[in-house]
Amino acid sequence: MFKIHPRRIGGRSFVQALLASGGYAAMMTGSVAAETPVAVSRAPIAAPGSVTGTVTQANGEYLDGASVAIPALDRATVADRSGRFTINDLPAGTHEIVIRYVGFPDQRRTVTIADRPVTLDVQIDAATAATGGADSDDIIVKGSRPIAESEAAALQIQRTSPSLVSVVASDAVGRLPDQNIAQAVSRLPGVAVQRDQGQARYINLRGAPINWTTLSIDGINVVSPEGRDARFDSIPSAIASQIIVRKAVTPDMTGETIAGNVDIITRSAFDYPGFKVQAKAGAGHVELGGKTEYEGSLVVSDRIDTGIGEFGIVSSGSLYRRAMVTDNFETDFEAVGEDRRPGFLDRIWGRETENKLYRLTRKNYSLSTRLDWRPNDGDSKLFFETIYSAFQDDEQRSNYIFDLDDQQSRTPTGTAACAGNPVPAANTTGYADVCAGNTPLAGTVYGVDLNSNFLVRAYKQSVFTNTIGGDHAFGGWKVAWRGNYTRSIDDRGAPAQLNYDSPSFGTNGANAANRLTVGYDFTDPQLARVQLYRTIRNADGTLARGAPVTAIEDFPRTLARLRVLDAKDITEAYTAKLDVSRETVLGTLPVTFAAGLRYDDRTKTSNEYLLDLSSTALFAAAGIPTGFGEIAIPGGFQGEIPLGYTFQYFGRDKILALADRAKTVARPSLVQANAYDVTERVYSGYAMATATMDWGSIVGGARVEHIRNDSGAFAINAATGIATPVRVKNDQTLVYPSLHFNWEVNDRMKTRLSFNTGAARPDYDQLRPNLSYNDANQTISGGNPDAKPEKARGVDLYVEYYTMPRGFISVGAFYKDVKDVLFDTAGTFGSNTANFGGVDRSQYIYSTIANGGDGYLLGLEAAIQQQLEPFVGDLGLPEWMGGFGVQLNATLNKSRSETPDGRKIRLPGASDAVYNLIGYYEKYGFSARVSYQNRSPWIDSIGAFGTVNGVTRGIDGGDAYWAQDSELDASVRFAITPAIEIYGDFANLLNGPGRRYVDTSRYTIEHETFGRRYTAGVRVSF
Repeated sequence: MFKIHPRRIGGRSFVQALLASGGYAAMMTGSVAAETPVAVSRAPIAAPGSVTGTVTQANGEYLDGASVAIPALDRATVADRSGRFTINDLPAGTHEIVIRYVGFPDQRRTVTIADRPVTLDVQIDAATAATGGADSDDIIVKGSRPIAESEAAALQIQRTSPSLVSVVASDAVGRLPDQNIAQAVSRLPGVAVQRDQGQARYINLRGAPINWTTLSIDGINVVSPEGRDARFDSIPSAIASQIIVRKAVTPDMTGETIAGNVDIITRSAFDYPGFKVQAKAGAGHVELGGKTEYEGSLVVSDRIDTGIGEFGIVSSGSLYRRAMVTDNFETDFEAVGEDRRPGFLDRIWGRETENKLYRLTRKNYSLSTRLDWRPNDGDSKLFFETIYSAFQDDEQRSNYIFDLDDQQSRTPTGTAACAGNPVPAANTTGYADVCAGNTPLAGTVYGVDLNSNFLVRAYKQSVFTNTIGGDHAFGGWKVAWRGNYTRSIDDRGAPAQLNYDSPSFGTNGANAANRLTVGYDFTDPQLARVQLYRTIRNADGTLARGAPVTAIEDFPRTLARLRVLDAKDITEAYTAKLDVSRETVLGTLPVTFAAGLRYDDRTKTSNEYLLDLSSTALFAAAGIPTGFGEIAIPGGFQGEIPLGYTFQYFGRDKILALADRAKTVARPSLVQANAYDVTERVYSGYAMATATMDWGSIVGGARVEHIRNDSGAFAINAATGIATPVRVKNDQTLVYPSLHFNWEVNDRMKTRLSFNTGAARPDYDQLRPNLSYNDANQTISGGNPDAKPEKARGVDLYVEYYTMPRGFISVGAFYKDVKDVLFDTAGTFGSNTANFGGVDRSQYIYSTIANGGDGYLLGLEAAIQQQLEPFVGDLGLPEWMGGFGVQLNATLNKSRSETPDGRKIRLPGASDAVYNLIGYYEKYGFSARVSYQNRSPWIDSIGAFGTVNGVTRGIDGGDAYWAQDSELDASVRFAITPAIEIYGDFANLLNGPGRRYVDTSRYTIEHETFGRRYTAGVRVSF
């Protein structure tokens, strides 16, 4: 074993040495492979008293996860991805070996163990499969039953796992059905997703908050560009051979996991018996805006036998590109202190309403290469893998904000009841004034500001991960080591942003006639309507509605600010891990002991450089016109939502040209208020044991982690603007025990009982010791270096039943008890401590994290998948009906948590109900699938509560919720030949909105729709 030096340079130097040696191994592999012809693979050399071999199909494909057991000795193992297996320390004699794989009948072989190793290669062909029943040969013809084969592979891994898992497996031609990892995983039991602009992004596992689920690639935890809230849309599904969702935490998993881990298993050349090519190309139509989308992927794999062993190389690439527009409206609500009329306790008012109208091109792409070397001794395997994946939005946003509370301080503060009068009091706008006939959901405000915000954004998140590792067997000992370097970048740059504002209100509304009057109607939660009018100022100071106006360009606006932002968050992570295991027999009890060490060193650095012009003199010096006409282009709204006004888009090149002019008079400078770095070093180790009995197995052990955090930022004096460096350090040690029971009730039924522990630590940006602001979005976010991790204890009880040939029924219950629940809070900042640089930020939305009290999550989960084919004969149905099948799952949750202010609410992110309904047909080379997903509302963030008019209320309306989400997708495929398939995919068929609200469902704060999408293409495999 190696010893990890506690200093930072020691840990990094160790990993860098591993990566350097991996680069040398990769170069050596390339030179040898170029000179060596292809040869068949060699079987590993086994120790005396052992049996070793492979399990394959007749077509040469490996049966990954096949169970190989000697029932009389209570000995069992699982075939690896190359179909290879070994059972050591066997007594002399003749033994029966049973090989099981979902979709095939059991295979039985007899071997005689003496003083030499025994080799047993099992090939399941059409003849042997047919002995198990008429339906047993359904998955023999390669590529003819992709859904069935995918189900079988997933169920086999799930069935043989020592802990609770759900699996997505690639089908016979090596593909996954969905574009990104989040969408692919969303079909599994207990999985719900959160979407961004119609695309699955975050995962809520069994109703838990998104930060309770971790992301790993080939067992190495990967830090997302955003941090601990893993973004799964930045990882294309094309890089995956399979995805394993681990729901019960075992000691060999990192302790920062509470709900579970999503492990992406990438392809290896040793997954295939020889040369392999898989490709996909497709194009489609995006209904909203009449846009197009494209997708493609390519995987090439080969194995080369040499004099020093066998080498394998697999490379893959993928691209998804979608042009799109959005139908959007947003409304921010607030409790208004000036509103004191009777009934004010039930009123929250829309302080502003807006449309964010996007034109964007979204891309996902990836490149990966993996080199494997299996030396001639057959007891070792070395590999080096590099993966680059990226998510990119090239965005143009036209944002029209109607600032309804622009003159809130003028709202009358009377307390007496009054009759509605359509004329507001003199010198007031009518905002939050029931006496003017207004209600929170409908009314008119006069002479308010129009803030037009035009943004070009070049948003990109990327993950570059590199792993070197080895697996070695020495008799009953197994040693696995890994070294990893990952660089994640969150590029939040905005090459240009221009803000145009209305003229000022003036003394007692002297300039109100140059501003908007807005008729608002929020009574329909699915549509915020606005009608625009000119403003009339009467001689007595009262304001009135003038002629209607539809073209928003008719209202005078002047350039108030131009910004150019270069902002990047960079996370560098180094990981080194060593795992050692030993298979032995204690008396007659087979036991596997395992232990490991791991070191993680992660540093997240955030820097922003901002060019900010906000004066007429600087605009003139740079030659920047202040009218909107300079950037306008012909053409109107490409969406379908009734806006109540018309507008012109801006030209991307035009707005960038103005940004270039701005650079002639100013240069971007570091925004010290938003600069920070957070370093986390984790020293961990675990020990566990797996005991196998005739009734099943027990897995138990514990993990210990020592965490050190060091964060730095700048504290800004609001009065002087002087920045002072601040550093905060802390450390803690956490212990995570767990115990898992697996009871094999019979050949088809399995019961699992798990007791586990875990923790969710605050995200890196949440640990920074400062406030960061975003003037473009009018937001402030704050770090909390004293935030404690959430600590959880959980229990899972599941019963699984596997029906022939590929059916599955599961029912389970789970419970998690949580201490120090973490909450994302959001509300009006309400302080002048950030008012430097001449900007009033007191009304910005402030977001931070804080610990509340205790909480719990209790749930039930059920799943069933079954094809009709096994029952066709008994039911007297025609043979063609055997292609119908279903995959159904549902999760019901109940959760409670205590907020930092002592309220009792559901856990953020926890829906009360999540279910997936999938129906499919697959026969004669044709397959069709329809998938419906639904989840009930869930809390997005808790609101700020405070005293308004002597009563404790939600200052900004209360807690924010996501509304019920329903998605319907469909796909069809037809195999022209075993190697060529055409397909069609139909996404977002319901075109349901992504909708958020506060307080109750009638107060919509965000509503977006994106249109249906249709794609067709071809897949080839040979």
